[in-house]
Order: sequence, then structure tokens, then C-alpha cells
Amino acid sequence: MIFDPTQVMRRAQQTFDIEAAAVAGLSRRTGDAFVEAVRRILACSGRVVVTGMGKSGHVGRKICATLASTGTPALFVHPAEASHGDLGMITAADVVLAISNSGESAELDAILPVVKRLGALLIGMTGGATSSLARYADIVLDSGVEKEACPLNLAPTASTTAQMALGDALAVALLEARGFGAEDFARSHPGGALGRKLLTLVSDVMRSGEALPRVGPQASFIELMREMSAKGLGASAVVDASGRVLGIFTDGDLRRLIEKEVNLLASQASEVMHAAPRRIRADALAVDAAALMEQHRITSVLVTDADDVLQGIVHIGDLMRAKVI
Repeated sequence: MIFDPTQVMRRAQQTFDIEAAAVAGLSRRTGDAFVEAVRRILACSGRVVVTGMGKSGHVGRKICATLASTGTPALFVHPAEASHGDLGMITAADVVLAISNSGESAELDAILPVVKRLGALLIGMTGGATSSLARYADIVLDSGVEKEACPLNLAPTASTTAQMALGDALAVALLEARGFGAEDFARSHPGGALGRKLLTLVSDVMRSGEALPRVGPQASFIELMREMSAKGLGASAVVDASGRVLGIFTDGDLRRLIEKEVNLLASQASEVMHAAPRRIRADALAVDAAALMEQHRITSVLVTDADDVLQGIVHIGDLMRAKVI
């Protein structure tokens, strides 16, 4: 074995160039068949069943996952397992997307006649224009490449890149045609960052009930400080007898009053509070509370209902723990 750094970099660049050329070739060849495939998938009342053997199967699993997460129900069926019972997953209402670079995979070829007899639409993604897959397919998507990036022209490299790009193009065209938006994406990805931002409500993260710091306007300064310390948020709402918000007092207000040498021990909550504090509704997105805090450089926002009655409080720490920010 001879390790030549220069040759390593040369081979890497050649791989990039070959695979880039493979994708560029798709752009030139993709036309009416692609449009028809998208049209038929949109009209499908079942699911897109993706199948493929070997490296094409690995690509197929990724395409399947991308379709499912962008609004097109999809599942992957392994061709070999399909011959032993898994063909039962396919119905006449489905669209079958079969992937094979050569179009002559034995395991895939074995199930193609059965798929046709079931009445499912068959879309073939292949580089073999005269292959068995191309002959059986109702629609053929040409994923052929001039050569593989492998110096032996054997290992699937450029061909799998082309398949992946063509699958992504299908998924993107379909999601746009369906009007699939950011909120739809979030519902498919509740555990992701986007999902948390678009699905987490203020009510999901706010402090309420006994955890909510609040005092009446006549509360002494000592009572106010005890409430803040007990609830550990560095702030307390000031509310009237009906629970409507009158103001808020925070650690920042305390520092400013100390600097002004105000006689705090002789003060009531109504005298030291910050009137007209920022508010938000419980059904607002938590990310909106984060934006409000950032805009006004505050660390807490009060949550009120339509009558301005206090419902809760959101602290920046709550948003961080929920990974909204």
C-alpha cells in the first residue's frame, strides 16, 4: 500500500466532478416522464411503495423517508422479503417506485410481474433503458450515468448519487404541489428544532398555579421579595383582587431602585412595580415569547387571557429547557 496525499486529493476531486456531472446530466434529461410521475403520485389514494436491492435499496430507504416526512405517505419493501410474503403490503391503490441502476436485479425482477398483476402503478428509476425494469414500468425515470466515480467503474457511486438526487427532486416537487408548508413539516418532525419552534405553545412552557409568583398591590416590599425568592424566577406579577395584571417587579427593577436610593422597606408593591408589562396569550407560540423577550431585553413575560387576567409567566430559562431557543 502506497499512501500519496496528492493522489488522494486528486481522486477526491475527480469523484466530486464525476458525481456533479451525473446530477447535471439528470437536469438535462428529466422531462415529461418526471412530470407524469409527480401527477400520478399526487392522484394516488394509497402510498408510495419504494423498493430496491443492494445500494439502490439503501437509496430507496432514504427516498422513502424523505417522501414520508414531506407529505407523501411512503414505505419501503425489500425485494427479497417481498417474494416471501411482504408483497401483501402492496395494493392496487399504491404507486410502486422500483430502483435499480441496471434494471436487471434478480430479486426485483422476480416481483415485477406480480406488482403489475396487482394493478399498482409501477415507476422504474433505472439507468437501463432496455432493461426488464424499464419494460415492466408504466413510467421510467432515467437515472443513468456515464461512469461511476469508482476508478474500477464498478462500485455504485455516481449512480447512487443520481438516484438520490432524482428522489429528492420527486419529494420536493410533490411537497410544493401539495402546498406542504413549514407547519406541516414541523408536525412530521415534532422532535426537531423546527418542530419545537412551530408546535410548542406558551401554555406548554409557562409557570402557572402555585408556581406562579404574584402579589396584590398593597403587599409590602418584604412580602414581594419573599414571593420572588419562593418562586425563583427573579420576578413577580402584581395583580388586583380579580387577578388582572397591574404590573411586574423584577430583579432589574430592584437594582435600579437601589441605585436611586429609594426607601424600599417603606414601599408597597404598587409603588415599586413596573406598570404595563409585556404580555402574551397562552395559545401563542413559545417562539413568539422568545422574540418578545429579545426585542425588549427582558427575561420574563406574563401570560394573560382576553380579560387581562393573569394565567402564567414564561421565563427565558423555561424556553431554553424546552429547546425553543
